[in-house]
Amino acid sequence: MELSRRHLLGSALTLSALQLFPGISQAQARKLVFATFTGSWEEAHRDVLVPAFKKATGQDVLLDAMLSVDQIAKVAAARNNPPIDVMLHDPGPALTAIGQDLVEPFPVASSKNYKDLIPEAQDPMGPSMFFQVVGLTYNPEKIKTPPTSWADLWKPEYKGRVGITNLNSTLGTGFLVEIARMHGGGEGNVEEGFKAIDKLKPNLAAVAANPGALAALYQQGQIDISPGNFNAIQILKARGVPVEFVAPKEGAIAFKTSIHIVKNSPNKALAAQLIDVALSPEVQGKLMQAPYLVVPTNAKVKMEGEIAKVLAKDTAEMKKKFVFQDWKKINENRAAWIDRFNREIKL
Repeated sequence: MELSRRHLLGSALTLSALQLFPGISQAQARKLVFATFTGSWEEAHRDVLVPAFKKATGQDVLLDAMLSVDQIAKVAAARNNPPIDVMLHDPGPALTAIGQDLVEPFPVASSKNYKDLIPEAQDPMGPSMFFQVVGLTYNPEKIKTPPTSWADLWKPEYKGRVGITNLNSTLGTGFLVEIARMHGGGEGNVEEGFKAIDKLKPNLAAVAANPGALAALYQQGQIDISPGNFNAIQILKARGVPVEFVAPKEGAIAFKTSIHIVKNSPNKALAAQLIDVALSPEVQGKLMQAPYLVVPTNAKVKMEGEIAKVLAKDTAEMKKKFVFQDWKKINENRAAWIDRFNREIKL
């Protein structure tokens, strides 16, 4: 009886699994679950990463979109039988997941693409598959003069037109830290940042649960200006939503987003293969194109188009132009900040 191509791919994958992780058996396998982020990230991964992974392995993957804090909570609640195989984290949650022993090392030695990542993206506990950049976003039909500073959000003419996210998202926490820095604070002291956001309340139209929900508010016409993710705004523009991105003069916030194998996953080999596909120049090159415009970490991918025009021509320029925050320091107090924000910043 002739073997099907899918069966051959499955057999090859099983052999690869046994080589990468000798303790795994085929009987343990189930469909791979990748906990990606909500909004534009889920769309980008469904459109680009999932088909590339299926082409490379013959296997499917289930995307489960949620914030990092929810990913960590789910895995921590079921350590011996986690419902997630691959997690995606910004710097703060990545440190938390590693510190709680929820992830395990990526098999660097057998990876095809790890060696091609820029040094800042190479971490065996979870390589970074892209950068995120946070700046000012606005509706050019409603705001004729482009904003130039984070301080513009407090202008009286923006009363009832500003959107922000809560601190469960990296965008929200990063924004708080930068506002604190503008008033003499920083990662170790955000008191002035909280005072400033309290003064922002008259201008606030909404506090979104996550960056995806914040971006949707532009579609619904509920906000006209906000901190925002570069790539989320580009996807809105591709849909015809009037919105633009600008790096504030204080410097836009840039941070790495890493991808991790969940400890005790029954799909460790598949998880490793998904990560390797995510690190490939083919996938990163496609994600860099419109409408996704995700900033790549693979050095083989040349920055071009809107990313080169608006953000940076290469990673060296990006490191000079943008603000990289100390997430180890932020994590020391972030839980208390989230609790305080949820109590005090109410519309």
